[in-house]
Amino acid sequence: WYVQTTGIWKTVWGEYVPLMSISRAKMTPVLEEGCLAVECFLCLNTELVPSELNLEVKISFDGKTVNKSIFDVKKKQLQLNLDVKSEQLPNVRWNVHTWSPQAPNLYDIEFRLIESGQVMDEVASYFAMRDIRIEGDRVLLNESPLYQKLILDQGYWQGSNLTPPNEEALIEDLDKIHELGYNGLRKHQKIEDERFLYWCDVKGMLVWSEAAAAYKFSDDAVEKFTNEWIEIVKQNYNHPCIITWVPFNESWGLSEIYSNRQEQQFTEAIYNLTKSMDAMRPVIVNDGWEHTISDIIALHDYEVDGETFKRRYTEFKDAILDSEVSHNKEKKAFAKGYQYAGQPVMITEFGGIALENDESGWGYGKKVYSEDEFIQRLESITMAIKELPYVSGYCYTQLTDVQQEINGLMDIERNYKVAPERVRRINERAPGCLYEKM
Repeated sequence: WYVQTTGIWKTVWGEYVPLMSISRAKMTPVLEEGCLAVECFLCLNTELVPSELNLEVKISFDGKTVNKSIFDVKKKQLQLNLDVKSEQLPNVRWNVHTWSPQAPNLYDIEFRLIESGQVMDEVASYFAMRDIRIEGDRVLLNESPLYQKLILDQGYWQGSNLTPPNEEALIEDLDKIHELGYNGLRKHQKIEDERFLYWCDVKGMLVWSEAAAAYKFSDDAVEKFTNEWIEIVKQNYNHPCIITWVPFNESWGLSEIYSNRQEQQFTEAIYNLTKSMDAMRPVIVNDGWEHTISDIIALHDYEVDGETFKRRYTEFKDAILDSEVSHNKEKKAFAKGYQYAGQPVMITEFGGIALENDESGWGYGKKVYSEDEFIQRLESITMAIKELPYVSGYCYTQLTDVQQEINGLMDIERNYKVAPERVRRINERAPGCLYEKM
């Protein structure tokens, strides 16, 4: 429903590589053991592995070498466990520098493929030591409960639409998200440029990675989505900023998922496929409502009044999570045949407040006509969410205006509509629940 985009929309590049080269490395931090598990894939252009072939791996932090190892290459795929513990951190748990929004520590890593003493190929990258997992009804980052304050980010710009005009535009968005007091974003219906994810890694921005939806369910849609999703997970697996995969949203492309077993089984297949490739990250199916199997129950609700919202999710909590009542118009939390199993609950779309201006367009609920009115409504609904002790975070709609949608905290040119410090104060107010001391 926006201006259509076709073709290549993000940075691509080509380069010559040697006949023997390093094609890919899948890097998995194992925090409890203080090591990095690496699956290294080589392109040797021959079925026979040269007898004098080695892989050298060097890990450093802040310019200081942490580990340098050399491995004999016997086949095209290597399984490595690399120790990253540091003697300089004896009083730090795991003896590693962990990654978090507060301290986005990154390690550098270098791979060199060497034949008979001659370097054939070398690649430099980075990784982070961080652990994301679900325990009961909480999301844990490095074994501590994580309260997520996200903002919906669709990644559109004036004139270039889905294509970032330059790298500075990506950095500006992240800096302004931090300035508004959010610790993460939900990249909505888009796989963003890798440079964006790089800067999220560097700046400590949590990311929910969400795929663009098919328009209609069909065998063709199943095949194309599955193939693209495999590439998405493979391509972006190493980014520590990504803490959640979101393959499906609001039953888009799955219009009959509530009762259609075929559509339900497709989402189960994608969930299990994702888990087979990535055992770490939570997977959400289907963000908004009508979940099937999902690690987080992500609910969308654009109620405009905080007291009404709080009463709904307090008095009717069990009924909503048991799908006895709808939380969003006629939509229920679970598809038919599925039920709540104690997962974390988050409100992953809310707000959408449109501040009246000279342009036509829309938001959720009635438009507001002043900054004070905007802030009052934002505070009312945000604090209502924070006061629900069983809710693990939220995602506000949205960062910027997008064409006919004028419900951003900024316009499409990235000008603030309201003072960012006022939004930040709301986000930084402690919730009245178990997260209050965090």
